[in-house]
Amino acid sequence: MSGFNFGGSRLSAMANEVELKFAIGDLEGLRRRLAEIGFKEITPRTHELNTLYDHLGRLRSRGEVLRIRKYGRTWKVTHKSKGAAAKHKTRTELETEIQDGETLDHIFRAIGYEPRFVYEKFRSEWSDGTGHVVLDETPIGNLGEIEGAPGWIDRIAANLGIKEGDYITKSYAELFFEWAKNNRSKAKNMTFEEVKRGQ
Repeated sequence: MSGFNFGGSRLSAMANEVELKFAIGDLEGLRRRLAEIGFKEITPRTHELNTLYDHLGRLRSRGEVLRIRKYGRTWKVTHKSKGAAAKHKTRTELETEIQDGETLDHIFRAIGYEPRFVYEKFRSEWSDGTGHVVLDETPIGNLGEIEGAPGWIDRIAANLGIKEGDYITKSYAELFFEWAKNNRSKAKNMTFEEVKRGQ
């Protein structure tokens, strides 16, 4: 993706994000299968911490997301528009790498944007040079994401044995609150510590 440099931050050009999620039953088997069909692991298993912000519920009511993410040592801030969920989930995404996510958190709070949901996972990223498959180990189970052009997504899903009926277009927040309700968990955020404590 092309980008522009502003004072050390890398601003990614606005683009449509097309993706789907799927449940992972056999993590090691999936890794082997990805290698068999020509994928390489471009980022090894790395801890990721995400915080979603909102002001008086306005972003949520519009279906938008404002997020600070720490992936390993890298910080990014992301805004996503309301998604169009059909077979795949499509939404416009604007993202930039930043130097200090903790300071940005203080800035958001100062202008009225409060943390509303925190979720974490361990993520590894795979690519065949055309699109990406990410493997997420989360507090509520292992999930994968396939991101790329719609036709490529369907082809890779089929090669991985994922049927169209197994496609998931819900966000991690939606999946978590659905899981918490079904499991009668008291956890309010999708963190390993809180999920364990809420059981």
